[in-house]
Amino acid sequence: MTKNRSHFDHVGSFLRPQELKTARNQYEANQLSLADYKTVQHEAIEKLVKKEVAVGLTSVTDGEFNRSWWHLDFLWGLNGVGKYEQTDSYKFHGAKTRTTNIELTSKVAYNPNHPFFEDFEFLKSILPPGVEPKVTIPSPSLIPNRDGRSDRWPEFYGSWEEFLDDLAQAYHETLLHFYELGARYIQLDDTTWAYLIARLLDDPENHEKYVKMCEDIVYLVNQLLKDLPEDLRVSTHICRGNFKSTYLFEGSYEPVAKYLGQLNYDTFFLEYDDARSGSFAPLAEIWNQRKDVLLVLGLFTSKHPELEKYEDIKARLDEALESIPLENLALSTQCGFASTEEGNDLTEEEEWAKLAHIKKIVDEIWK
Repeated sequence: MTKNRSHFDHVGSFLRPQELKTARNQYEANQLSLADYKTVQHEAIEKLVKKEVAVGLTSVTDGEFNRSWWHLDFLWGLNGVGKYEQTDSYKFHGAKTRTTNIELTSKVAYNPNHPFFEDFEFLKSILPPGVEPKVTIPSPSLIPNRDGRSDRWPEFYGSWEEFLDDLAQAYHETLLHFYELGARYIQLDDTTWAYLIARLLDDPENHEKYVKMCEDIVYLVNQLLKDLPEDLRVSTHICRGNFKSTYLFEGSYEPVAKYLGQLNYDTFFLEYDDARSGSFAPLAEIWNQRKDVLLVLGLFTSKHPELEKYEDIKARLDEALESIPLENLALSTQCGFASTEEGNDLTEEEEWAKLAHIKKIVDEIWK
């Protein structure tokens, strides 16, 4: 079955308008009721969706306006995952984040009352004909492999494999329920691969440890994707970190390309907005495994307002064509505009100018 896909796409998050930020602060300070906060949130999402459609996106998100973090709000909604305050912030270059994180509190399980389901139903209810809703949630690989107190797993599981299987099942059921609600496009955002690139390059003494982590992610992801409906498209965004226009990691995809090629995703969003990203050659590892895969190249940056030159984008795309056919490529920003509610260092006007610029270039290349 052919799945709907476009050469112009977007990772998912948008800058929060000031009225939404103010309402959230008032709600968290008990100065605004949940109902009134939701009213402001829904009005902001309705305005956002109209702008997404106007700029030419055929798959739209709610901008992640329903959450504070790109990943934590969703993970806290799973059964068996709680929150705690860690000692240090995340290690971004030149910026400090808040210190909230996740920890295991019991066996991980699907939550049929996850608040993101209600959020999706609202998004779906306001879309015009011909536009599909896109769900963006974090990859399950963030739970066992890096940040947070996943080291508590022996308290609840007899083996590491049992833990991974429970996590895969929780996600599998979550994706199925999104599908039952009408979702046909779901994206799993993942910073773990960028972390592993850095470790594989910088820590050769622990090479086997990081290879095992790569293998665990492949197992985990492919388990959760197994036996999903044919017409459900599942993408991933391989992210190097995005907070107030800073980043976490750098390095070519080459060290993990072998494992990315084993993942059974339909679409990969890949960051290629600066010299940190390396060459396009590793992408052949993905395409050689899945000839129908779509690789969305983040040649444009969401971190700064300057508009990239057409000649530069075309030259970089020509480089990519040495490894991947044009029909398997698409364009976007390297990441969203606001992976956390703080957002990147540009204005809403500049955000939309950037997307309109990408659409114009896409129409020129795929005319």
